[in-house]
Amino acid sequence: MEELILEDKKAMIFLNNLGNPSFDQFWILISEKWFWIPLYVIFLYFLFKNFNKKSFFYIILFVALGVTVSDQIANIFKLGFERLRPCHDPSLKGLIREVQCGGQFGFYSAHSSNAFFLTAYLTILLRSKIKWLPYFLIIWASTVAYSRVYLGMHFPGDILAGAVMGILLGSFFGILALKVVNKPETKE
Repeated sequence: MEELILEDKKAMIFLNNLGNPSFDQFWILISEKWFWIPLYVIFLYFLFKNFNKKSFFYIILFVALGVTVSDQIANIFKLGFERLRPCHDPSLKGLIREVQCGGQFGFYSAHSSNAFFLTAYLTILLRSKIKWLPYFLIIWASTVAYSRVYLGMHFPGDILAGAVMGILLGSFFGILALKVVNKPETKE
Protein backbone atom coordinates (compact mmCIF):
# COMPACT_ATOMS: atom_id res chain seq x y z
CA MET A 1 0.00 0.00 0.00
CA GLU A 2 2.86 2.37 0.83
CA GLU A 3 4.31 1.86 -2.65
CA LEU A 4 0.94 2.69 -4.24
CA ILE A 5 0.76 5.93 -2.23
CA LEU A 6 4.32 6.81 -3.27
CA GLU A 7 3.47 6.25 -6.95
CA ASP A 8 0.34 8.36 -6.53
CA LYS A 9 2.46 11.18 -5.11
CA LYS A 10 4.93 10.91 -8.00
CA ALA A 11 2.07 11.03 -10.51
CA MET A 12 0.65 14.04 -8.66
CA ILE A 13 3.94 15.92 -8.83
CA PHE A 14 4.29 15.18 -12.56
CA LEU A 15 0.70 15.97 -13.59
CA ASN A 16 0.31 19.00 -11.36
CA ASN A 17 3.58 20.52 -12.56
CA LEU A 18 2.42 20.37 -16.17
CA GLY A 19 0.46 23.47 -15.22
CA ASN A 20 1.34 27.04 -16.04
CA PRO A 21 0.12 30.21 -14.30
CA SER A 22 -1.23 31.43 -17.66
CA PHE A 23 -3.81 28.61 -17.55
CA ASP A 24 -4.68 28.70 -13.84
CA GLN A 25 -7.87 30.75 -14.29
CA PHE A 26 -9.07 28.41 -17.04
CA TRP A 27 -8.69 25.35 -14.79
CA ILE A 28 -10.27 27.14 -11.83
CA LEU A 29 -13.27 27.83 -14.07
CA ILE A 30 -13.40 24.21 -15.27
CA SER A 31 -13.48 23.07 -11.64
CA GLU A 32 -16.38 25.36 -10.66
CA LYS A 33 -19.75 23.60 -10.51
CA TRP A 34 -21.72 26.71 -11.52
CA PHE A 35 -19.69 27.04 -14.74
CA TRP A 36 -21.36 23.88 -16.07
CA ILE A 37 -24.97 25.00 -15.51
CA PRO A 38 -25.52 25.70 -19.26
CA LEU A 39 -24.29 22.18 -20.04
CA TYR A 40 -26.64 20.72 -17.41
CA VAL A 41 -29.51 22.60 -19.07
CA ILE A 42 -28.55 20.99 -22.39
CA PHE A 43 -28.54 17.57 -20.69
CA LEU A 44 -32.02 18.29 -19.31
CA TYR A 45 -33.17 19.27 -22.79
CA PHE A 46 -31.86 15.97 -24.23
CA LEU A 47 -33.71 14.04 -21.53
CA PHE A 48 -36.91 16.06 -21.95
CA LYS A 49 -36.80 15.62 -25.72
CA ASN A 50 -36.28 11.84 -25.54
CA PHE A 51 -38.68 10.86 -22.74
CA ASN A 52 -42.29 11.60 -21.96
CA LYS A 53 -43.18 13.93 -19.08
CA LYS A 54 -43.82 11.17 -16.54
CA SER A 55 -40.57 9.40 -17.42
CA PHE A 56 -38.70 12.72 -17.35
CA PHE A 57 -39.89 13.31 -13.78
CA TYR A 58 -38.54 9.93 -12.62
CA ILE A 59 -35.28 10.42 -14.51
CA ILE A 60 -34.70 13.79 -12.82
CA LEU A 61 -35.65 12.30 -9.45
CA PHE A 62 -33.09 9.50 -9.88
CA VAL A 63 -30.37 11.89 -11.06
CA ALA A 64 -30.97 14.12 -8.01
CA LEU A 65 -30.87 11.13 -5.67
CA GLY A 66 -27.83 9.68 -7.40
CA VAL A 67 -25.76 12.87 -7.34
CA THR A 68 -26.66 13.33 -3.68
CA VAL A 69 -25.61 9.76 -2.86
CA SER A 70 -22.41 10.16 -4.92
CA ASP A 71 -21.51 13.39 -3.15
CA GLN A 72 -22.29 12.15 0.36
CA ILE A 73 -20.45 8.85 -0.01
CA ALA A 74 -17.38 10.85 -1.07
CA ASN A 75 -17.69 12.88 2.15
CA ILE A 76 -17.98 9.70 4.22
CA PHE A 77 -14.84 8.32 2.55
CA LYS A 78 -12.95 11.57 3.19
CA LEU A 79 -13.74 11.42 6.89
CA GLY A 80 -13.15 7.67 7.05
CA PHE A 81 -9.78 7.57 5.27
CA GLU A 82 -8.49 10.98 6.38
CA ARG A 83 -6.03 11.16 3.48
CA LEU A 84 -4.64 14.66 3.29
CA ARG A 85 -5.21 16.63 0.11
CA PRO A 86 -1.98 17.25 -1.81
CA CYS A 87 -2.12 20.93 -0.86
CA HIS A 88 -2.15 19.92 2.84
CA ASP A 89 0.44 17.13 2.56
CA PRO A 90 3.70 18.34 4.17
CA SER A 91 5.75 15.89 2.08
CA LEU A 92 4.67 17.76 -1.08
CA LYS A 93 5.37 21.32 0.10
CA GLY A 94 7.35 23.08 -2.59
CA LEU A 95 6.95 20.15 -5.00
CA ILE A 96 3.49 20.94 -6.39
CA ARG A 97 1.69 24.01 -7.63
CA GLU A 98 -1.01 24.91 -5.12
CA VAL A 99 -3.45 26.88 -7.22
CA GLN A 100 -6.36 26.22 -4.87
CA CYS A 101 -6.90 24.20 -1.74
CA GLY A 102 -9.99 22.77 -0.11
CA GLY A 103 -10.79 20.98 3.10
CA GLN A 104 -8.16 18.92 4.84
CA PHE A 105 -9.04 15.50 3.40
CA GLY A 106 -9.45 14.48 -0.22
CA PHE A 107 -9.96 10.75 -0.73
CA TYR A 108 -11.92 10.45 -2.91
CA SER A 109 -12.87 13.29 -5.28
CA ALA A 110 -16.56 14.20 -5.19
CA HIS A 111 -16.09 16.29 -8.35
CA SER A 112 -14.79 13.21 -10.17
CA SER A 113 -17.48 10.98 -8.72
CA ASN A 114 -20.30 13.35 -9.66
CA ALA A 115 -18.99 14.00 -13.19
CA PHE A 116 -18.56 10.29 -13.89
CA PHE A 117 -21.94 9.59 -12.26
CA LEU A 118 -23.57 11.87 -14.85
CA THR A 119 -21.48 10.30 -17.60
CA ALA A 120 -22.62 6.77 -16.78
CA TYR A 121 -26.20 7.78 -16.00
CA LEU A 122 -26.73 9.80 -19.18
CA THR A 123 -24.92 7.21 -21.30
CA ILE A 124 -27.28 4.49 -20.11
CA LEU A 125 -30.34 6.65 -20.75
CA LEU A 126 -29.35 8.31 -24.03
CA ARG A 127 -26.67 6.25 -25.82
CA SER A 128 -29.13 4.69 -28.27
CA LYS A 129 -30.66 8.09 -29.06
CA ILE A 130 -27.56 10.34 -29.19
CA LYS A 131 -24.65 8.23 -30.44
CA TRP A 132 -21.89 10.83 -29.88
CA LEU A 133 -22.94 11.75 -26.34
CA PRO A 134 -20.98 9.06 -24.41
CA TYR A 135 -17.71 10.18 -26.04
CA PHE A 136 -18.39 13.80 -25.20
CA LEU A 137 -19.33 12.89 -21.62
CA ILE A 138 -16.11 10.92 -21.06
CA ILE A 139 -14.01 13.85 -22.28
CA TRP A 140 -16.03 16.29 -20.15
CA ALA A 141 -15.81 14.18 -16.96
CA SER A 142 -12.09 13.54 -17.48
CA THR A 143 -11.47 17.27 -17.93
CA VAL A 144 -13.37 18.11 -14.73
CA ALA A 145 -11.49 15.37 -12.88
CA TYR A 146 -8.07 16.49 -14.14
CA SER A 147 -8.82 20.06 -13.06
CA ARG A 148 -8.68 18.86 -9.45
CA VAL A 149 -5.14 17.50 -9.93
CA TYR A 150 -4.07 20.63 -11.81
CA LEU A 151 -5.29 22.84 -8.95
CA GLY A 152 -3.47 20.72 -6.33
CA MET A 153 -6.66 19.57 -4.60
CA HIS A 154 -6.61 15.83 -5.34
CA PHE A 155 -4.16 13.05 -6.03
CA PRO A 156 -4.65 11.06 -9.25
CA GLY A 157 -5.73 8.12 -7.06
CA ASP A 158 -8.49 10.28 -5.55
CA ILE A 159 -9.66 11.04 -9.08
CA LEU A 160 -9.58 7.41 -10.20
CA ALA A 161 -11.44 6.20 -7.10
CA GLY A 162 -14.02 8.95 -7.60
CA ALA A 163 -14.43 7.99 -11.26
CA VAL A 164 -14.94 4.31 -10.41
CA MET A 165 -17.48 5.13 -7.69
CA GLY A 166 -19.27 7.58 -9.99
CA ILE A 167 -19.48 5.03 -12.81
CA LEU A 168 -20.80 2.35 -10.43
CA LEU A 169 -23.42 4.67 -8.93
CA GLY A 170 -24.36 6.18 -12.30
CA SER A 171 -24.79 2.72 -13.79
CA PHE A 172 -26.90 1.57 -10.84
CA PHE A 173 -29.18 4.62 -10.90
CA GLY A 174 -29.32 4.62 -14.71
CA ILE A 175 -30.44 1.00 -14.84
CA LEU A 176 -32.91 1.66 -12.03
CA ALA A 177 -34.32 4.69 -13.88
CA LEU A 178 -34.75 2.66 -17.07
CA LYS A 179 -36.55 -0.10 -15.16
CA VAL A 180 -38.99 2.43 -13.70
CA VAL A 181 -39.44 4.29 -16.99
CA ASN A 182 -39.93 1.10 -19.03
CA LYS A 183 -42.15 -0.64 -16.47
CA PRO A 184 -45.43 -1.58 -18.13
CA GLU A 185 -48.41 0.18 -16.59
CA THR A 186 -50.86 -2.11 -14.84
CA LYS A 187 -54.57 -1.71 -15.44
CA GLU A 188 -56.79 -1.78 -12.42
